[in-house]
Amino acid sequence: MSRCLLALAALSVATVACAQESLADTDKGRDQAEPPGNLEVHLQSTYIWQRKPAFSAPYTGPNSLSTEREKSYSFSGTAYLGLRAAPGLEFYLNPEVIQGVPLSHLAGLGSLSNGEMQKVSGSNPKAYFPRAFMRKTWNLEGEQETVESAPSQLAGTRSKNRVVLSAGKMAVVDVFDLNPYSHDARSQFMTWSSLAHGSFDYVADAQGYTWGAALEYFRDDWELRVGRFVGPRESNGQALNYRIAKFYGDQAELVHKHQWDGKPGAVRVLLWRNRENMGSFQDALDFARANGGTPALANVRRLQTKRGYGLHLDQALTDYLGAFVRYSWHDGKTETYSFEEVDRSAQLGAVLKGAAWGREGDTLGLAATRNTLSASHREYLAQGGLGAFIGDGRLNYRPEWVHEIFYNLRLSKGVWLGFDFQQVRNPAYNADRGPVRTYGLRLHAEY
Repeated sequence: MSRCLLALAALSVATVACAQESLADTDKGRDQAEPPGNLEVHLQSTYIWQRKPAFSAPYTGPNSLSTEREKSYSFSGTAYLGLRAAPGLEFYLNPEVIQGVPLSHLAGLGSLSNGEMQKVSGSNPKAYFPRAFMRKTWNLEGEQETVESAPSQLAGTRSKNRVVLSAGKMAVVDVFDLNPYSHDARSQFMTWSSLAHGSFDYVADAQGYTWGAALEYFRDDWELRVGRFVGPRESNGQALNYRIAKFYGDQAELVHKHQWDGKPGAVRVLLWRNRENMGSFQDALDFARANGGTPALANVRRLQTKRGYGLHLDQALTDYLGAFVRYSWHDGKTETYSFEEVDRSAQLGAVLKGAAWGREGDTLGLAATRNTLSASHREYLAQGGLGAFIGDGRLNYRPEWVHEIFYNLRLSKGVWLGFDFQQVRNPAYNADRGPVRTYGLRLHAEY
């Protein structure tokens, strides 16, 4: 981590020098008059409680969802600190505390039920820094727009045409795959497939964060961004592999924002590639046939590449109603390394603001998600293999369906009580188990 901090500091100095040299010739359309030393603080706290009734299943494996009744909870408290060190140069730091006990030790579903639950959560509070990054903006000639204060965003003005560099510790999905209706388990849908494209196995440590950099170009209604980040040393591990020239996650995204009948919307196309030490499902099956025993990914890990893409449309339909549709795919050849056990995913959802029935600040959301696996992934599980989160010992394969509905009731300014219900058909892609239902309460406060 110390090496990353030094690299970040060096990159920041180089960025400032480059900006000063390249922008010295003109002031028109350049960084506006936000004064240096501008410090902003935002706070959030979220508590989620879930209950799962018992359900029937003829068999249970090592990574199966428990058939018994269960309760689960998660808690997070975060401070978002932002400092404008110079015009166009910002630094962000997020100290956070987490705590939680997952359902079935965080196993048994392709799309897990609580997006706030980290792989390293436990019954004792844990403090850490999920984000520590810099953002440098070069404003180009063009129309100016006002930016409101928000977590990881300082208030001010900027050009609609600009270049932005973000570097340091963050989540890949802080920059890529931004869905205004389905992206944050603290206030929106909670199933993991709603946090990002379901099959977007974006590199991250076991808490969902990593080190790297992203460069973005904004021009009128178009956005183009590219980024490279480091991945974990082993599948779903906490320790990161900082050899970024050999092991990495690359992503590129093109976005077009538009107006349809006077309402905002966006089309997003995401391409990504991960280069990591991964086990292939087919290699594991071949190894087991040749040597006997149950197929295991640990026997066949080697340097391999995983590729995927995501297509996304979000659209405001009225002043109160917005909808989105997502589809994502990856080659399905290698194990899940950082995100969830999903090879292909399709999602359709809608969010309705409570102002439509006189409850300003309330929100109602409904979504359906269909997740599937590749042929070799199915065969691996059917032969008793274990994945990162699933493995029932055998498999009667069917697509996993997740239906979710939530309602956020605003109690006062900055405080909401949420109600969430999820039904999962064919949990872990197994028609012999389920359906599974979860009932959730969510208390969220922000300042």
